[in-house]
Amino acid sequence: MDSIWSYIFKTKEQEEEATLTVLRRLPIFKDLSKREVASIERILHRRSYATGEDIFTQGVPGAGMYIILSGEVSILLEPGNRELTLLKEGEFFGEMALLDESPRSATARAKSPCIVLGFFQSDLFSLLERSPKLGSKIILRLARIVSDRLKHSNEQVLSLEEKLKQSSVHEGSGA
Repeated sequence: MDSIWSYIFKTKEQEEEATLTVLRRLPIFKDLSKREVASIERILHRRSYATGEDIFTQGVPGAGMYIILSGEVSILLEPGNRELTLLKEGEFFGEMALLDESPRSATARAKSPCIVLGFFQSDLFSLLERSPKLGSKIILRLARIVSDRLKHSNEQVLSLEEKLKQSSVHEGSGA
């Protein structure tokens, strides 16, 4: 007969396996071995947020990135709380703070009850000291992600500039 303790430990093991599954899917941990992902999982900080609770606030210096295990997180632009995007389980945000502590460009707020993992700059730097090879893999993946996002942002700016030019031409021609 199973005791209450075996149920609790089984649930904890299942929770850890679910966390590892989410981590393995993230581009920042892509191509890491199961052992490397497990070592990352051990340094992450698990936190629960209630609906409407801020995870971080625009303008405050960043300390790290967050990974959503469950729930939804809105990324909002202040003032006015304009929603830029809605993130769900398995997505991450705030990764720029792993590289520098500049002020957050938006607010992250729990749209529903959620559980997130925090991966902070200090954890990454400690990892780089303990395991330079693993830390370097993560830094390289992070650089690629930031680069891809910058390229995408540049494409959006160019597209908006083109639409603005076309709009100006149409207004100028009396159309």
